[in-house]
Amino acid sequence: MSEAGTGRPALILHGGGGPATIAGLAGHLSRTAHTLTPVHPGWDGTDRPPWLTGIDDLALAYLHCLHRLGLRDVLVAGSSLGGWTAAEMAVRDTAGIITGLVLVDAVGVDVPGEPIRDFFALDARGVAEYAWHDSQRFYVDPAGVPADQLAARAADMATMRTLAGDPYMHDPKLLRRLRHVDVPALLVWGESDRIVTPAYGAAYAGAFANGRLEVIPEAGHLPHIEQPAATFAAIDRHLHAAGSPATSA
Repeated sequence: MSEAGTGRPALILHGGGGPATIAGLAGHLSRTAHTLTPVHPGWDGTDRPPWLTGIDDLALAYLHCLHRLGLRDVLVAGSSLGGWTAAEMAVRDTAGIITGLVLVDAVGVDVPGEPIRDFFALDARGVAEYAWHDSQRFYVDPAGVPADQLAARAADMATMRTLAGDPYMHDPKLLRRLRHVDVPALLVWGESDRIVTPAYGAAYAGAFANGRLEVIPEAGHLPHIEQPAATFAAIDRHLHAAGSPATSA
């Protein structure tokens, strides 16, 4: 787990693309917070323990980690699969450690009429078309990727399939449980995301007791990469408006 900055603790959780995809988000938050950015077990060549077979297991592991570190007033921010993990943590946080959430194009819930795109069925061109606003800019031809990097990606995808493949990319009970989560929750969404659409994001935000959706124009599934300035500004506005319970009491 990498750490940076000082201030309110902030746990930053990556999605299926690995920790590199949230490096910019973690760097931005480290300007005003003490960021902790782990690598999920099974990503980037790390070992996945046999007991880790679902996102609920991952959420509990991170909650236990926060307990062991003695942290309070924690902001948890997550992208895609990491956002799902953050939401699962929040519904299980009976000790009130988590006091804020930022979910960026998170998966994890079942929204009728808004199915989650089957990421495992997409080739590289399909990923570019569905995940990015500017697909030409972000398309990567696998023919030009070194074999070791392709193998690492395949291993990451195998881990993701184990944790989130059945049921596909969601917890059937999570949406209805979110009404019990009353901490400020910002859901940031790329307007052009076709993995999980803004309508999916609106239903997700509406399920929280204190949730709000902010849509980022000209961005897809990773708006913090495609439109970082607009995304970070939205997050900053939210954190400023929400305040920090530990410091405002």
